[in-house]
Amino acid sequence: MFSINLKAKLARLTSFRQVMAPMLIGLAALLYLLISLNVATAMPALETASSQAITLELVPFATGFTSPVDIANAGDDRLFILEQGGIIWVVQPNGAKSEFLNITSLVSKGSEQGLLGMVFEPTDPSIFYVNYTDTAGDTNIARYRVSSGDPNKADPNSRQLVLFVEQPYSNHNAGDLAFGPDGHLYIPLGDGGDGGDPQDRAQNLNELLGKLLRIHVTGVPTYTIPSDNPYANDTAPNTRAEIWSVGLRNPWRFSFDRVTNEIYIGDVGQGAREEIDLLADNTPAQNFGWDCYEGNLDFELTGCAPKTTYVFPIFDYGRTDGRAVTGGFVYRGSLYPNMVGHYILADYASGNFWDLVRNEQGQWVSKKHGVLTGNPSTFGEDADGELYVADLSGDIYRVQDTTVITPTSTATLSPTVPPNLTPMQYLPLIENGN
Repeated sequence: MFSINLKAKLARLTSFRQVMAPMLIGLAALLYLLISLNVATAMPALETASSQAITLELVPFATGFTSPVDIANAGDDRLFILEQGGIIWVVQPNGAKSEFLNITSLVSKGSEQGLLGMVFEPTDPSIFYVNYTDTAGDTNIARYRVSSGDPNKADPNSRQLVLFVEQPYSNHNAGDLAFGPDGHLYIPLGDGGDGGDPQDRAQNLNELLGKLLRIHVTGVPTYTIPSDNPYANDTAPNTRAEIWSVGLRNPWRFSFDRVTNEIYIGDVGQGAREEIDLLADNTPAQNFGWDCYEGNLDFELTGCAPKTTYVFPIFDYGRTDGRAVTGGFVYRGSLYPNMVGHYILADYASGNFWDLVRNEQGQWVSKKHGVLTGNPSTFGEDADGELYVADLSGDIYRVQDTTVITPTSTATLSPTVPPNLTPMQYLPLIENGN
């Protein structure tokens, strides 16, 4: 009896193991998957990007503007087009436009001056900021409010001056604005102008010129200094606490990658190289090298630190390809999957376009797409991450990719993955060695 019961129990135990083994294996696999997902979620920049070569094409979207120099959105389906002379237009999805704000009486005209940049507060799009040079030629960062009775009109009487920066010359004003994922306002400023940074402002921590600034503007009358700014507690006399990064010449256009939060900067060169700089992981106190270096070339090394001190461009090109870079955006829209993760840029003077993307080895790969329009003055995103570009002649285009759309893309765990027209009246980017 004992042996029979034992055999029965052993049989039942064997049967139980046979039933439970697959379940345990399945639970183990599920646990592994959950752990893997948690690890991947914890990584700073898990994203999907395509390393497939793309082919860029411009499709007309709106026209009839006078020297458009910036494109912004307010988190909805409208676009806002800035004219260098001082007018902002609101453009509906069908291309219809109406005047949003007119500050022509406040803005200096000619050279590289004018109304140059705009951004809406991400948490309150009834508030926006503009970057312009006033009638004396100095930089003003001003806050405005949207009219309470009409979302397509700004209140011209709501202006509040946030930041004033004196400009010694009429060129190299830069002019862009962007809110970072940290909620702070980032402002790239040129070195103040003339040629060769004659007063060495870009490397001088007592000057705001030639720097990327980072300030807090929401909910305060003007601005405050974020406590984690690299020079917020600097004991050296006269160091400007607004500074986030240094060593820029004329960073005409910059942008955040809305997935990785990295900063891409298009810095216009002196006489030899145009460059795209990357602020990886938005690390503060980085030095992009001007005027010690122009692109990857030596420029003026007197008094400069060791070369390893500086951050060199991820991409630069010579004057056979152009002479005034227009920084763009990393494409994060949904209409063109093969273009996702590609950084799109152009040259204002030549009309050439490029895209940059990292390959699986983490190396930057560039593709030149040739001349797509005469004078590409700025790029912009809509709320969905679709990409637009303006030509100074007055046309706005949608940027698209004409390659065959594939159903899948490459998953990447890299922390960062991601004929010329006649020049117009205002030429904000043409340098001619100055």
